Amino acid sequence: MSVLSGTAGNPLRDPRDRRLPRVPGPCAVVVFGVTGDLSRKKLIPAIYDLSNRGLLPPGFALLGFARRDWDVGDFESLARKAAQEHARTEFREDVWRRVAASLQFLPGAFDDDNAFDTLAQTLVDLEASHGIQGNAAFYLSIPPAAFPVVLKQMQRTGMADNDQAGGWRRVVVEKPFGHDLASARELNALVDDVFTPGDVFRIDHYLGKETVQNMLALRFANTLFEPIWNSHYVDSVQITMAEDVGIGGRAGFYDAAGAARDVLQNHLLQLLALTAMEEPVSFDAEAIRTEKLKVLNAISLPDDHARYAIRGQYDQGWLAGQRVPAYLDEPDVPKDSRTETYAAVRLGIETRRWAGVPFYLRTGKRLPRRVTEIAVVFKTAPHLPFDVTDTVELGHNQLVVRVQPDEGVTLRFGSKVPGSAMEVRDVSMDFLYGEAFTESSPEAYERLILDVLLGDATLFPRNEEVDASWRVIDQLEEFWAGSEPEKYRAGEWGPRGADDMLAADGRVWRRP
Repeated sequence: MSVLSGTAGNPLRDPRDRRLPRVPGPCAVVVFGVTGDLSRKKLIPAIYDLSNRGLLPPGFALLGFARRDWDVGDFESLARKAAQEHARTEFREDVWRRVAASLQFLPGAFDDDNAFDTLAQTLVDLEASHGIQGNAAFYLSIPPAAFPVVLKQMQRTGMADNDQAGGWRRVVVEKPFGHDLASARELNALVDDVFTPGDVFRIDHYLGKETVQNMLALRFANTLFEPIWNSHYVDSVQITMAEDVGIGGRAGFYDAAGAARDVLQNHLLQLLALTAMEEPVSFDAEAIRTEKLKVLNAISLPDDHARYAIRGQYDQGWLAGQRVPAYLDEPDVPKDSRTETYAAVRLGIETRRWAGVPFYLRTGKRLPRRVTEIAVVFKTAPHLPFDVTDTVELGHNQLVVRVQPDEGVTLRFGSKVPGSAMEVRDVSMDFLYGEAFTESSPEAYERLILDVLLGDATLFPRNEEVDASWRVIDQLEEFWAGSEPEKYRAGEWGPRGADDMLAADGRVWRRP
């Protein structure tokens, strides 16, 4: 066989070569809570997109489980509408027919033994009808309070047992992973009691975004940045996740969680770990997660919490020309709620590479615009051979990784202004994914679901990472307990205390 005639059995092909499509083996995906928003807006469209790209195996089945008196026709209607409205790729009838042929729906409550017995038997039947070979991934798109009963049902029926199934069985757990360290450990112990630890995938959809993964490529595929990626050259790091929306219909969840538990504990601390980690010995899951864990365990909080741990709550204001209500006036929010919708904190990382470099993290709702970015701010040159008036508009060099929207990287540096005088000011050099590559970036859930089916755990936090993150957040929550969050108007970049926090260090927040 020539090299160009195929890849199967080709001794010249490196099995680690990921330039070729990675297609999983035959399998089924079972989505608990399949009628919810997450399934309709993210999971089902991601399954369709994977099928459209030829990344699902011929032997594939998608099972929906929910407390609805539906048949498979009702589920197919919901799934079709979800794919048409939310899929990233073009809707094609031939692709949809393949997806529709894989659909099954099982009605039932989570405490219904008969429903789970039927589900277990359905997976057995799919081995003959769809050739799934005993392989199945279970996606828990349900409230965390429902995890125990669903996991126990899977344990009772043997659905989580690889040996009994004759194939692999994996579970996908959505955040939040508990509401504090104690509850997270309780949840992790429950999951690990039912599934083997290597088959548990704790999903943080931010880690599936192309630009987050590009942070690793930016650092470790180039010699340009790594020599200056340390405290000798880096002044500070700012990690921002800003949202221009309010809480929507999530008052029940959000008021019990708040910005720190909802975003800081998972998304932003994971971004911090990827930014600060050492080079892994290889790019397999275990090596990368090991280096991330070292960073999370090295995080230190400031002694002066009052100055360097700020939380706020949005008041009424104007956004995009419209007046928006205060958090306390949102539907179903208690009028005396002290829940924060904004959180900012300065953290340190006690390692040789990062000692003395402040990491500023902030997240908030009803901010001027939606943006997530990692900004590495470099120190100023130790000596400038120019007159002071020549460099009035010159600031710090910055490397900014934009996670969303407008995914890409910006490098900010000084350049001479055209003219007869020597005037230096900041300019930006931009890399945009949409312009540099002909193929659009896959959605985060698209990438992560594929990784689950392939058994690739690189982008999924493990138990120890969750523990380390909660140890940071629990200290903040203990300090904030019982205090009133500082008010900020909707449409502003957060409370005054957040600006004062950086001003105390002689710095200012980036305005994305």
